[in-house]
Amino acid sequence: MTIERPTTADGLLGDDAGLAALRAGVDRAAGHLISRQSAAGWWKGELATNVTMDAEDIFLRHFLDVVDPAGQERSARWIRSQQRPDGTWGDFPGAPPTLSTTVEAWAALRVAGDPADAEHMEWAARWIRANGGLERARVFTHIWFSLIGMWSWDRCPTLPPEMMFLPSWAPLNIYDWACWARQTIVPLTIVSAKRPVRPVEVDPTPILAGTTPDRFDPPWSLAGVFQRLDVGVRLFGKLPVNPLRRLAMRQAAEWILARQEADGGWGGIQPPWVYSILALNQMGYGLDHPAVAKALAGLDDFFVEVPDGPEGPMRWLEACQSPVWDTGLSLEALLECGVPADHPAVLRAADWLLGEQVTADGDWQVRRPGLPSAGWSFEFANDIYPDTDDSAEMVIALRKVAHPAPERLRAALDRAVAWTAGMQTRDGGWGAFDADNTRTLPTKLPFCDFGNVVDPPSADVTAHVVEMLAEEGLADSAEAQDGVRWLLEHQEDDGSWFGRWGANHLYGTGAAVPALVAAGVSPQHPSLRAAVAWLERHQNRDGGWGEDLRSYRDKTWVGRGASTPSQTGWALIALIAAAPDSPAVARGIDHLLATQRADGGWDEDLYTGTGFPGFFYIGYQMYRQVFPMWALGRYAARRGLLEIPTGARTGRVAGAPPPDGVDRGPA
Repeated sequence: MTIERPTTADGLLGDDAGLAALRAGVDRAAGHLISRQSAAGWWKGELATNVTMDAEDIFLRHFLDVVDPAGQERSARWIRSQQRPDGTWGDFPGAPPTLSTTVEAWAALRVAGDPADAEHMEWAARWIRANGGLERARVFTHIWFSLIGMWSWDRCPTLPPEMMFLPSWAPLNIYDWACWARQTIVPLTIVSAKRPVRPVEVDPTPILAGTTPDRFDPPWSLAGVFQRLDVGVRLFGKLPVNPLRRLAMRQAAEWILARQEADGGWGGIQPPWVYSILALNQMGYGLDHPAVAKALAGLDDFFVEVPDGPEGPMRWLEACQSPVWDTGLSLEALLECGVPADHPAVLRAADWLLGEQVTADGDWQVRRPGLPSAGWSFEFANDIYPDTDDSAEMVIALRKVAHPAPERLRAALDRAVAWTAGMQTRDGGWGAFDADNTRTLPTKLPFCDFGNVVDPPSADVTAHVVEMLAEEGLADSAEAQDGVRWLLEHQEDDGSWFGRWGANHLYGTGAAVPALVAAGVSPQHPSLRAAVAWLERHQNRDGGWGEDLRSYRDKTWVGRGASTPSQTGWALIALIAAAPDSPAVARGIDHLLATQRADGGWDEDLYTGTGFPGFFYIGYQMYRQVFPMWALGRYAARRGLLEIPTGARTGRVAGAPPPDGVDRGPA
């Protein structure tokens, strides 16, 4: 693809050859990305996680008695293909072995028919026993094993469905959990109360260590108190006549049904989807009930088929799909690379995104009841849980589009800005899905050992919102200034920022630095100089940047790892904003051009996305494309090779007041 460009300035990387290489790289990247756009206007890359998705799908289908033998074998082949030489499975490429992941993979293969004495199964079982056995697996693994008769419900913590009766101001009400945890917790209150068992013919003995008793924290600690209360809650649930519990479970089921999305799922993500199916099943909703049938059919659409696996066709299950996020990032990447603001690919993407703006009510209104809905969510179908991160990025991209109906676009952006600004927490930052979702009491429950269960502000989300407000001419607004203050207060001692939704300090720093510059913080500010120095210190010898996901648990990995295109892009975006003349920038650009494929794309085998820090990680297929493009485009624009997108056709006047209707809700 060839894109017409303005006349260029002389010199870039020192000579005409460098200039030509950059222009060719930008053109190839833009052409490659446009070739991947759907006819409807969206982009969607595959979203890879780990084999627990596939193992739990095998368990679910056995529990419901809806096993498709051919499909199960394709899933089993995938699980086998991901086993490492030591017999284990991990949570991301290059990860250390993970006990619960290995336990679930072993059990799923046994359910699928692999014999316990097969060599690959014995390797796994030996490692599991040596590392504490099934006894030390996480709560969710124990729940699945209880469902299929390989573990006792009496050894699982419980969640009383009576919590549905708690008002939103009460401690441990369901809205104290983050939306992803809330949608999982509510159906699990039914499942843990019903304690169903549908056994499979698998003996768990090979993976039992037999040496780990139930562990209790000291009785004077909050965790210890909850552990002992859990015993009483379990006894209460066993009462023979319990009308209050039946009423609570009915209320939970109605809550679940009210939140089913158009694609049959819940929140567009695997955990609430499968647990909602299980809960409805336990409440008497048969497989032929419209809600259950729709849920199972929608779940099938999350399979990625691999026709040419080493043992034959394989399939794996996406934990989520990210078309709105991918489309917004792709649109921004094209505009950063100088693709005209009225290019057909740009307009197709803009029209599709405008159609995806969420106007329905959602759970976030519990904390912000007076705020009109106008954000964007992550998925094809998720009208109940828009998020501030998607919404900020959609505004940043869409405001630069030369749309044939500018009034329609501007009105949509104004609504989105008001909604996103109104979701600010009281300390000045932004969480992703809810405002002021910061109570830590849920994290102390014995049930909550599976990662982040609340949604406090994070540096990356706050930075994206601050940057959006600044580009909208609202840098001087109270919301933006409070966000700037929050970012400066939450900078790490080493000069970086922690990355909640991307790996890790490279992601947080790559978001925070350009946001602060856009909001008017001088590049000479001590915080920004410290961030620049941190980025320069952590550049790899090949010119790129990388940070291993182990940095979430092991601080020796902070800023360290093999170079990846996406993380190199994040680092360069920050440096171009605050130190464009740093020698590290030219080396980073050289690295991206040297690693670009002939078709304009990049390869990236490592995961750089984060679901739950320390627990669950994501490989975004689109990240390897869009973030290098941003970096190349912004660098080329700084050198006068491209027109810098300004959003002139849709932008508000700098310093204009924020839109009306921002309501932070009651205290």
